[in-house]
Parts: sequence; C-alpha cells; structure tokens
Amino acid sequence: MAASKPKRSMTAIALPGLVSPHDLADDRQFSMNLARGLEVLRAFTATEPMLGNREIADRTGLPKPTVSRLTYTLTLLGYLTRDPGLQKYRLGSGVLSLGHPLLASMPVRQVARPLMEQLARRTGCTVNLGMRDRADMVYVDTVRADALNQHLPDIGSTRPLLATSMGRALILACPPAERTAILNYLKVHDRELYDTHRPAWEADQKLYAQHGFCHSRGDWRKDVHAVAVPVRLPQREQPVAMNCTLAAYRMPKDKLTREVAPLLLDTVRQLEAAQGLRSTN
Repeated sequence: MAASKPKRSMTAIALPGLVSPHDLADDRQFSMNLARGLEVLRAFTATEPMLGNREIADRTGLPKPTVSRLTYTLTLLGYLTRDPGLQKYRLGSGVLSLGHPLLASMPVRQVARPLMEQLARRTGCTVNLGMRDRADMVYVDTVRADALNQHLPDIGSTRPLLATSMGRALILACPPAERTAILNYLKVHDRELYDTHRPAWEADQKLYAQHGFCHSRGDWRKDVHAVAVPVRLPQREQPVAMNCTLAAYRMPKDKLTREVAPLLLDTVRQLEAAQGLRSTN
C-alpha cells in the first residue's frame, strides 16, 4: 500500500505567504533550503540595504553557518553582491530582474495607467495601485501628483497591510474565509501592530459596507491621508486596490471623502469595465 502524502496547509495554498516555513517541515514537496534562501533576500530593506552574515542571522533566525552558505550561493548566482571592505552584502541585479516579468505581465497596470493619470490631474492626489504581499501591501504602480508628500511611494515599496487604507481594502475584497485567514495571520505576525490598527480596521469595515471605500486618517504616517478601493479583476489574477493619497496640511476638511472618493470609485468602475467585469451603461 502506497504511503499517504502529507497534508498541505489550505491556508498556504489559497493565500500565498501566510505560512511559516517551519510549519511545513514535514511536507516533502516543500523545499526548506529554497525557503531559507528567500528569507535571506527578504532580510534586506530600504533602510538597511547592507547586511553582514550575523545581521542576516539575527533577522531570519537562521544559524550563522547556514546563512554563510546561502549568502555565498546567492552571491555566485547574482542575487547578492558583496562589499569586501565592509564584509557585507546588498541585493544584486538578479533580484530586480525577477520583479520585471511580474509587472510586465499584469494587464491591469497597462489599462489602469491612463485612468490613474487622469484621476491624479483632477484631484491633485498621488494615485497608486497595490497588491498584498504577506502581512504588507506592495505598490505595483504609482502616479505622483502630490509632490509635497514626503512619503511618496515607489514601485516595490511596502506598507503594513492593516495600517493602510489600501491594505484594508485588499482584505475587505477577499471572501470571508480568506479574510479571516489574513486577520489571524496578522494577529500572530505582529500582535502589537494588529491591536494598534484594529479600531481603524473596524471603522473601515463599516465605511466600506456603506460607501464602498476605506479611509486612512494618517494611520500609517500622521501627515499622509488616503482613500482606497479594491479592484475586481478576472479570475486567476491577483487582487489589487487603488488609492489616492494627499499630504494632510494640503487638504481641506473632508476633501478625500467628499470630493476624491467619488472620483476614485468612478475610476475603479471604469477600470473594471475595461476588464469586462462591469457594464459601461
């Protein structure tokens, strides 16, 4: 009688990223070495672009000898570069090359771009498109109209999922079971962050149910406010959301909710119609 295959986590299959590699140690189909290598790459951030093996070990929880082998391998493959003088590493061009095929193969970006530019001109807001990455949302396109915003996003930059209107819109766009899985993961991943932004999450659930958008009143950065709306896409496409951000000191009271949100909702309706998901009538 053939040996039974180990059960896989349904959460891992349905919601990529919401799993710890250690939970899959008994899954024969799961490559722990590959997972560890990717954790090394994720240890680098915009604020800490150069790391030594000890720093990487501290951030990933991996043994230093394991980290040394991984950084050696990733450097030979072009995913890391090494500074001999500092004996530290930074991400290499190979990582950047991995991201381009994803961006280039997202039809929604090409369709959304002219609509985002039009919305930015009409509102004076910076308009962004984003998707979920683990416990964060990541920007996949941006039209930068609000030059006074000191926290202008860049493609590939991330923000905490629950701390942003776009992140909350992405959660609210999910079916109930997936939404619960994401929230459970966020509680475990960073309970303090979850508790801090839980009131904004609960407020946005009501706002989204009534008006179809989410609203950040400086939740992530006190001087940046935003409204966000999820975008329906064809099946098998990863969910995205669109937001409008504005520096708080430039914003008259209720401008985002009263003036910008209706225009954002209309832009999303046009985008969905262009994808064949909504009638233009």
